[in-house]
Amino acid sequence: MAAAVLDPSSQATSEIPAYHQVPETQYELDWADLATLDLSKFDQPGGKEELSKQLFEAIQKIGFFYIVNFGLSQEQVDQQFAIGKEVFKLSTEEKLKYRADLEHGGYNGYKPMGLREIRPGIFDNTEIYNIPKFIPELERTHPDVINDNRCDVETFARHIHDEVVSKLLVLFARILELPDEGYFLRSHRYTERSDCHLRYMKYHRRTPEQNQALENVWVKGHTDFGSLTLLFRQPVAALQVRTPSISGDGQGHTWKWVKPYPGSITVNIADSLEFLTNGFLKSSIHRVVAPPPDQADIDRLGVLYFVRPEDSLELKPVESRVLERLGYDKATDRSAVGITAGEWVKARVASGVSRGDQPRSDVSEQHILGGKSAKYYD
Repeated sequence: MAAAVLDPSSQATSEIPAYHQVPETQYELDWADLATLDLSKFDQPGGKEELSKQLFEAIQKIGFFYIVNFGLSQEQVDQQFAIGKEVFKLSTEEKLKYRADLEHGGYNGYKPMGLREIRPGIFDNTEIYNIPKFIPELERTHPDVINDNRCDVETFARHIHDEVVSKLLVLFARILELPDEGYFLRSHRYTERSDCHLRYMKYHRRTPEQNQALENVWVKGHTDFGSLTLLFRQPVAALQVRTPSISGDGQGHTWKWVKPYPGSITVNIADSLEFLTNGFLKSSIHRVVAPPPDQADIDRLGVLYFVRPEDSLELKPVESRVLERLGYDKATDRSAVGITAGEWVKARVASGVSRGDQPRSDVSEQHILGGKSAKYYD
């Protein structure tokens, strides 16, 4: 799996305006101290061992890390931001033609903003467009701007899955000392039905009055649904990660900002890997807050890739010598056993748009499926 950069000149695209990243904030924020994995080392002699050790040490602290040298040029990344920007510039009437069936657990297509009540009378400010894997079972209609640039979009998504995600899954198998380093690859095949998708996401700017009412929290602390989430670098600071207490006594926590380093992807561990490892790989708790003052008037555009196991995979813990040594084979929480990856995702998506009696700000735990709940954090 060589990390060669794809040749953008080989891909026919329609003419859309080039995307230029905005300047980073000049404020010195309380940045999280996250490890950076250089994926160009993966195929070098001893590279897997070095990266596995580095990743093992990183996840002892927090389930967030950076990767660099992932085989895509900045121009290719910016092209995806440009496509996403054009999608959200379409009229509401046009975008709603591709609305996702969110109420029934479907998420591919368009999500309009304002479906979730964040505080009484204040609703979410996010627009989302999700593109599933390019396999026959998941084909769907898309706006012209995506159809006209399908070659770019598909090449980009497949590269992430085949040349980035696959390497990370091998590293996790090595960390767990599984008999076969391809163990997780067999439940994350691109050719099989799963909920992996490429996402364009737009957080619309808020007024100072709205931010004050929200106490500057746009999205409460939460975990993601699948195996991994990959966030391509964009400079509007708003992502925060929940870190352990400095004292190490388990009491309290600190929210720290995630810095958008040039040429990097921010990766976080999600629910499925936590279920599959009995809690050893912890689903990372993160939230979105109002950007610092010098970025307060900028809409925050994002490009993300969500990695999720094949729909049929039962979320039961793997057998691992590492889990045995560390005591994770004796965990008593079996509430996810019997639930498949596809069932978990659909239930979480549907719960996210359900109109409950309480706004999200007042919810700390929400039942999802079987014996499992999702928790939300201030």
